[in-house]
Amino acid sequence: MDARDIIKRPVITEASTEIMADKKFTFEVDTRATKTQIKSALEEIFGVNVKSVNTATYKGKFKRVGRHTGYTSKRKKAVVTLTPESKELDFFEGV
Repeated sequence: MDARDIIKRPVITEASTEIMADKKFTFEVDTRATKTQIKSALEEIFGVNVKSVNTATYKGKFKRVGRHTGYTSKRKKAVVTLTPESKELDFFEGV
């Protein structure tokens, strides 16, 4: 798997922006990616030093539209902690 295929997008919520001060960043990742693959992909893309990776897998929610039923797609979230000497990731540079 390519590094750009593993990391899909950053998760920007109120809770995730509060923990950015502690050098913890949240990303939506590929559901098949392991913690070591996520770590190496982030180090390759952003050039940072990763201390730890915590992941959570979410099942798809049951949804109905009229008489049609189904599930939304499942997803995986990774909270990445950087080392103290690592450089910062800034998602709001252009704002």
